[in-house]
Amino acid sequence: MRNRTRIPLAAIGLALLTTMVAADQSIDVVTKGDIQFQPLNPLRGDASPKAGVLWGDIKKDVPTGTLLEFADGFSSPPHIHNITYRAVVISGALHNDDPEAKVAWMEPGSYWTQPAGENHITAAKAGDKATAFLEILEGPYLVRPASEEFDNGERPINLNARNVVWLDASDISWVNSTNTLRSESGVEIAFLWEQHEPSEQNGTFLKLPSGFAGTLRDAGDWMRSVVITGEIQHHVDTADQELNSLEAGTYFGSKDKTFNTIKCVGESSCILYISAIGRYEVGITN
Repeated sequence: MRNRTRIPLAAIGLALLTTMVAADQSIDVVTKGDIQFQPLNPLRGDASPKAGVLWGDIKKDVPTGTLLEFADGFSSPPHIHNITYRAVVISGALHNDDPEAKVAWMEPGSYWTQPAGENHITAAKAGDKATAFLEILEGPYLVRPASEEFDNGERPINLNARNVVWLDASDISWVNSTNTLRSESGVEIAFLWEQHEPSEQNGTFLKLPSGFAGTLRDAGDWMRSVVITGEIQHHVDTADQELNSLEAGTYFGSKDKTFNTIKCVGESSCILYISAIGRYEVGITN
């Protein structure tokens, strides 16, 4: 089920997913079964990556989050995009760099940015089912030939998962909690982009240890969370909100300081990519 709720916390021709809106308009939940995939470039047939929109509309000038699935061994020709995007590897291994760069595979939990106008290629390692999450702050998302490349002043970033800098949540002053977040709680945060001021949009990773049970709530205007690794059980502390099982590649978003109750189930830790206005609060109940 896809429903909507509120919380504050820190391509071509694709249709927007049909949304089932709950009575409470402040939560948005997208499970695996809600995602409808379509070819990113229908002219390439089965070789084209497939895209499933989590929020927004990738063919319009609106912020959008999209799940991408790549064909086995996919490799694009050199090309550019009209807008800057950010991406996180969810499964398999992906390479994204200048056409002449040595192949450097990025594993799950890796993060990269692709500036508008920068000539590059994208490839998926053969033998692995490669998927990634892609976020744009404006659209539409278009593919253009490399001959139209331009320099918009930004520079690309490729951050392998092994090089992510994790900070203990108890050492981060702006992360509040309904209970004291102790260092032994195992909660960690990695800062990815922009400032974490009350009115600024930003991106972070939030890592939760296996068995973590607690709450997540924004302290700004809204928060969007994509599950990158692990499995999350999620519900909202409002009437008639069902328990959702969210695996890697699924999403929940909220606004208006709504409490999201979450639990990291299974044997591995859970990593969330969080795009938010301002800061967010993590509480532990276990």
